Amino acid sequence: MPDAQTFLVTPTKGMIYIHGTATKITVHIDNAQHPLIIDSGAHLSIVARKYLYKNFPNWEKQLLPTKAKIFESESGNMTSIGTIIKEIIIPHRKGDIRLNPEFLVLEEAHIQGFFTGKILPNYLWH
Repeated sequence: MPDAQTFLVTPTKGMIYIHGTATKITVHIDNAQHPLIIDSGAHLSIVARKYLYKNFPNWEKQLLPTKAKIFESESGNMTSIGTIIKEIIIPHRKGDIRLNPEFLVLEEAHIQGFFTGKILPNYLWH
């Protein structure tokens, strides 16, 4: 992917979580470009409520209810308020990829874009 940026994810001393690498790409969602961070060590796909509010005016109509859960992170606790499914179009030289991942919407998250584990087909990485 020509616009992909890869960086190493390392834990803060004393924090225990999975090491991995992350790649930031630009994807198309609802006819607009948005950042997507793909983290090989991530177990969840998440998006911040603030990001949805700012970029998707009708996002609350698409929110699927889930049991509220509190997640601990280095930047503080985050509460889930539901899930949302968004069609993601990833431009690629071998043909655009269309995915429909489910993202957990977090109340206190400070993510500017969408964040997911490695959900893409392996051939994209070659």
